Amino acid sequence: MKWFNECNSISEVKAAYKKLAKQYHPDLGGDTLIMQQINKEYAFASAKAFRDADLSEEETQKEMNFSEQYREVIEQIIHLEGIVVELVGYWIWVTGETYPHRAELKAAGLRFACKKQAWYFCTDEFKARKWSKNTLEEIRVKYGSELIREDKRKRIAS
Repeated sequence: MKWFNECNSISEVKAAYKKLAKQYHPDLGGDTLIMQQINKEYAFASAKAFRDADLSEEETQKEMNFSEQYREVIEQIIHLEGIVVELVGYWIWVTGETYPHRAELKAAGLRFACKKQAWYFCTDEFKARKWSKNTLEEIRVKYGSELIREDKRKRIAS
């Protein structure tokens, strides 16, 4: 493996993938062939990390499906201009200039949270049984937040 040699855990594989996607995704100025190689290696690296994590076969399969779902969603939206994509806990939240992209966000499986004025994605396993009254900022503080993509134009303008 070329891209994930240094990764020893599931979280390291995921973090490396996010970093590589930011750098090499074709919609962000990267190369399609390189991104395809990264995706292929990601599947092998995550499978190896899951096997090494002493999980049951069922838990391993569940984690792999979970990881793959998130990767697919991020791949579908990472190229959209003007958006900010972040992982908050086990949820993907999308903010920024989302209105022009609402059809693409919905097609990728995201839903809109009116009170938070943000789009979100989570697997069925992590869907809330009742809606949180917390603001998105309060949720970030509680669960931690990792920026996956921030539009560079916003940073320059502010």
